[in-house]
Amino acid sequence: MSPSLRLTHFLSATLLSCSCLTAVGTQSASAQDAIVLDAVTLEGGSGAETAGDGEGGGLQADGFVAKAATVATKTDTPLKKVPQTVNVVSRQQLENRKVQTLKEALGYTPGVRVGAFGFDPRFDSFYIRGFDVTYNGVYRDGLREMTGNFSIFKTEPYGLEGISVLKGPSSVIYGGGSPGGIVNLVSKRPTEAPFREVETQIGSNNRYQASFDASGPLGGSDNVLYRITGLARDADTELRSASDDRIFIAPALTIRSDDRNTVLTVLGEYMDFKTGGNASYVNENGKITGLESGDPAFGDFDGQQSRIGYEFEHRFNETLTVRQNLRIAHIDADVKYTQIGAISADRRTASRTAWRIVDELDSFVVDNQAEVHVDTGPVKHTLLGGLDYSYVDVDDSYGFGPAPDLDLVNLNYGEQAIATPGLNLVSTTTQQSQTGLYLQDQLEYERFVLTLGGRYDWLTAKNFDYMSALSTEQDDEKFSGRAGLAYLFDNGISPYVSYSTSFAPTIGRSATGATFQPTEGEQEEIGIKYAPDDLNLAVNAALFRIVQTNVLAQDPDNLLGQIQRGEVESRGFELEATTSLMTGLNLTAAYTYLDMEITRGNNEGMFPSGIPEHQVSIWSDYTVQGGKAEGLGFGAGLRFVGESFGDDANTYKNDSRILVDASLSYDFGKANPRFEGVSAQINAKNLFDKRDATCSSGYCYLDEGRNVIGSIRYRF
Repeated sequence: MSPSLRLTHFLSATLLSCSCLTAVGTQSASAQDAIVLDAVTLEGGSGAETAGDGEGGGLQADGFVAKAATVATKTDTPLKKVPQTVNVVSRQQLENRKVQTLKEALGYTPGVRVGAFGFDPRFDSFYIRGFDVTYNGVYRDGLREMTGNFSIFKTEPYGLEGISVLKGPSSVIYGGGSPGGIVNLVSKRPTEAPFREVETQIGSNNRYQASFDASGPLGGSDNVLYRITGLARDADTELRSASDDRIFIAPALTIRSDDRNTVLTVLGEYMDFKTGGNASYVNENGKITGLESGDPAFGDFDGQQSRIGYEFEHRFNETLTVRQNLRIAHIDADVKYTQIGAISADRRTASRTAWRIVDELDSFVVDNQAEVHVDTGPVKHTLLGGLDYSYVDVDDSYGFGPAPDLDLVNLNYGEQAIATPGLNLVSTTTQQSQTGLYLQDQLEYERFVLTLGGRYDWLTAKNFDYMSALSTEQDDEKFSGRAGLAYLFDNGISPYVSYSTSFAPTIGRSATGATFQPTEGEQEEIGIKYAPDDLNLAVNAALFRIVQTNVLAQDPDNLLGQIQRGEVESRGFELEATTSLMTGLNLTAAYTYLDMEITRGNNEGMFPSGIPEHQVSIWSDYTVQGGKAEGLGFGAGLRFVGESFGDDANTYKNDSRILVDASLSYDFGKANPRFEGVSAQINAKNLFDKRDATCSSGYCYLDEGRNVIGSIRYRF
C-alpha cells in the first residue's frame, strides 16, 4: 500500500478514535503495510558448521533440523510432544542462505506468505496461514515486540540464533495476538566454547558490509560468559530514494552459579538505520507503472532502536523452577517522503506533496513463570503458571506540505529542494497495557501427551489527540484456552489433535459510539510428525481450520466509519520436511494449500487479496566431504507462489511465479591448514531477475530483483 493510502486509512481511523497501534484483521490496511511477527523461542545453537553449541534461548537444533522449542509451551518440550505446528529456521539455515531480512528468513517456511507488498525495505510484513501478524505477532526471546504505526522494530538476522514459528492461535500463553500464529526471534547468547569471527560482504546496489561476532568465558571464569555481535553496512537499493544503511551492536552477558541452578543472562541491542520513506510505484488504472513515487532529495527513513533486558532462572530442585524474563525498549522513527498525486494531461509533469511522520515508542514487558514437575500415580505433570505484563507508549505526529512537480521528461529525481513540512496534521499519544494470568498442564501417561491451558487477560488502552484535545479510554477482558493430545510411537511417528483460541484488542468505536470488542480466533488442527531417533530428519504435516470473528468492516452508512461484523475463515494443509546428514547434505522442503473466505462483512464470499492458494519451496545445499573438491559447497532453492487475487472483490488476479536462489561456497582450510577458518561464499537471490507485479487490496507493487552478495569470513 502506498504511504498516502496508508495515511488516509490512519486519518480515518483517528477520526473514529481507533488506534492503528492494534490494527487487526485481514482487512486492516495499516497492518497490511507494516512489519512483523509474533514469535516463538528458539535455541542458541546452530549445528556443526555454525557458531554456538546448538542449544540456548529455548531451542535445540541439529543443522536444519529442530529437536525442541519452548515457543509452544514455554517449557523445554521435544517438538514431537507439541500438539501444534512449530516450524524452525535454524542458525545454519540463516548462514547457508545468507539471509538479510526477516522476510527472507521465512521465505521457505510453509504457511508463511512474504512478498504480498513487493519490495519494501522499510518493513518485514508477512502473513501466517492467511492472517497478518505485522503488529501483534512478532516476539523477541519469548517477549512481544510492541509496535506503533511506523515505530516497528527492524530485525538484523546476523544477531539471531534462529527463528521459531508457532502456527495458529497462541493467546493461551502469549495474550493478544494474530490467529495465524506468532514468530519468535532468538538472540545470540554467550557460549561456553570460545568463538570469534569477522566477515566482510560486497554485493548488488553498492552494498558494503563488515561484521564481527565473539563469545566465550570472561576473565577465565566458567561462570561468567560474554558475547558481542556487531555490524556496519553502507548500501543502496533498487529504489532511488531508499538506502539500506545500518549500524548494529548487540552485547550479551551470562552469569551463573557453580551448580548451574541459577542463571542470569543480560541481552542488549542498539541499531541506527536509514532506509527510504516511500517504497511505492505510481499506479494508474489499477496497474503499476515504473514511476517511483519517492524522491532521494526528501526520502529518508531514519531510525534508532534500543533494548535491554534479562532472563533469570533459578532451579530450586527437581520439582520447582522459577523464571523472570524482562525487557525495556525504545524506538525513534523520523520518516520523510514525497508522494505523487496526479500526472498532467500532457504527461510531462507529476504533482507531488511532501510528508513527514515522527514516531517515538517506549515499551516494557515482563513474564514471571513457575514450573513444577509432579507425578499423580502413573501420570507425569509439567505444570506452568505465569503472570505477564506489557506496556507501550507511542507518540505519533504527522504533517504534509507542498513539493515541486516532478519533470517526467527528464525525471529530475533528487535535483530540486524540497522543504520539510511541519507536523500539522496529526499528533496523538497512545498507551496500552495488558496483564495476563495463565496456567498450563502437560500430562504424560504412557505414550499419550495431553496439553491443557487457560489464560485470562485484562487490557487497557488510552488515546489523547493533541489537535482536538480529545481523549478516549477503553478496557477489555478476555479468556483464552487450548487443548491438545499427542500419541508417541516408538518409530518416531506422533499424530496429534488440538484446539486453541486467540484474541486481539481492537481499540475504537463505531459511528454510533459502540465500543469495539476484541477480535477472536479459534483453530482446529490435526497433524502428524515424524522424527526417527536414528536419523536427523523431521517431517510435519497438518490440516487446520481457523475462524476469526469481530473483524472490522466498512460501515455501509458511513464511508469513513467502521463496524464490527466481519468474519474470515482459513482452511488448509501444510507439509514440511527438513534434514541435515553427515554426508554434507541439507534440505528443507515445504508445500502449502490455503483456502480462505470472507464469510461475513465487506466482499462476503470472496478470497482475501494477496494470499495465494498454493505455495511450494525447496532449498538444498551440499558440501563435498572428501577428495580434491573437499570443502566446496553449492546450493539452490526454488520458491513457487501461486495465483492470488489483486483485490478483495476478486475482480482480477496476480500471476503465479517461480523465483530461484543459489549459493556457492568454499572452505579454504580443507585445501591448506594454514587457511583454517577462512571461507568464501556467494549467494544470489532471485537469480533470474524475475520482477513481476503483485497487487493487494487493489494496490500494486513490484517484486525485488536479483540481489547477489559475496562474503569472506574468518573464524578463529
